Amino acid sequence: MYEAPITCPVQRVEDTWIDYNGHMNMAYYNLAFDRAVDHAYDLLGIGADYARSGTGSCFVLEAHVTYLQELVLDDPIEIRFRLLDWDVKRLHYFEEMYHAEQGYLAATSEQLAMHVDMQTRRSAPFPEATQTKIATLFEAHQGLSRPGQIGRVMGIPRKK
Repeated sequence: MYEAPITCPVQRVEDTWIDYNGHMNMAYYNLAFDRAVDHAYDLLGIGADYARSGTGSCFVLEAHVTYLQELVLDDPIEIRFRLLDWDVKRLHYFEEMYHAEQGYLAATSEQLAMHVDMQTRRSAPFPEATQTKIATLFEAHQGLSRPGQIGRVMGIPRKK
C-alpha cells in the first residue's frame, strides 16, 4: 500500500531560496523538507485537510538537518520519507533530499513530531483510523536500511 520509502513530488530550488553564497540557503532546506512531510501526512490522512478541519495537526518537536552537498537555482529535488518509529501520539521520521537528475544526496532531516488536539492545543492520540495507517506504513518501512545520519550527535571531535 505504501512506498518504501515514500517518494514525494519533485520540487525545484526557487530564486528566493538562493543566498549570497549562490546556493540554496539553509532555511529553505527546512521548507522543502516540510513540503515533503505534507505529502506524507496527506497520504496518512493527517495533512492539510485534517488540519483545516480543526480536529488535530502535527507539530514538530525536534529536527536535525545535515547538509551534504549544495543545491543551486532551479535544481530539481526529490525527497524520500521514511517512518522510523511511532507511538499513539508521536512520529519519528527521516527524510533524504536528492538532486533529482544527478542523483546525489544533498541533505537529510530527522524529525520528531507530536499529534495535537487543535481544540485544546495539547498532545493527543492519533485517531484510531490514522493509527492503523501509521502502523501499515511503519511495517512497510521496517525493511529499509538505517542511514548513518540517524541519531547523530552534534559536536567537534577532539583528538586524544
